[in-house]
Amino acid sequence: MVNDILKQMPGLGQPQRTFLATLCFTVLVLRGRVNCRTVSRSCDYSQRTIARQFREPFDWPDFPQRVLRTALDPRSALVSAHDASFIPQSGKQTVGLGHFCNGCARRAERGREISTLAVVDVTRRCALTLAVSQTPPGEDTTKAEQDETRVDFYTQQLRAHRHRLPPSVTSHCVDGSDAKKQYSDAVVSLGLHAITKLRSDADGVFLSTGPHPKRRGAKRKDDGKGNVQD
Repeated sequence: MVNDILKQMPGLGQPQRTFLATLCFTVLVLRGRVNCRTVSRSCDYSQRTIARQFREPFDWPDFPQRVLRTALDPRSALVSAHDASFIPQSGKQTVGLGHFCNGCARRAERGREISTLAVVDVTRRCALTLAVSQTPPGEDTTKAEQDETRVDFYTQQLRAHRHRLPPSVTSHCVDGSDAKKQYSDAVVSLGLHAITKLRSDADGVFLSTGPHPKRRGAKRKDDGKGNVQD
């Protein structure tokens, strides 16, 4: 499948196609961390050659999109999913190093974070990655500004790859940390239905459907808060 897809992609020479096919196979059989050193131990390419190949231009988002077209069953029920993963990092000069939420430790820790957009095959109970981007750290801002900046980043990533989702995808699944009005409004504007779990302190209100009271001012928009525990 990988060889057939690489042959369809324009602008690739034979050496680059051979390297990418070898890279995909090697990453699948590797255990532990995947970097140039560990990959070079399990294939015929040296660490320097692997680093040089990664500097070559390649349309990375287009490759998984072509994989999705080939691997997914058109009769399956599909949804999209967006989530972040924490990567522990002990170095001090790593690009993108900052404090991010570590779900396993249930606290913020110093490391890196990647934001992943995937297509979930609900029928076969599996997920295929569509796009991955490293989350900017935003260390020089306050906690509120960090959250705002990262929500903007997640929103931009979804907008950038919305056209790559299969046409049958109409629902978008995220966890409770992304249950924010700013992100939900962006999901709706892209023609998707947001599926998430609200936070325990979320303010859900009922829309007002009754007559407008006789008073000055704008019309009433909501009719009281709802109990999210009910």
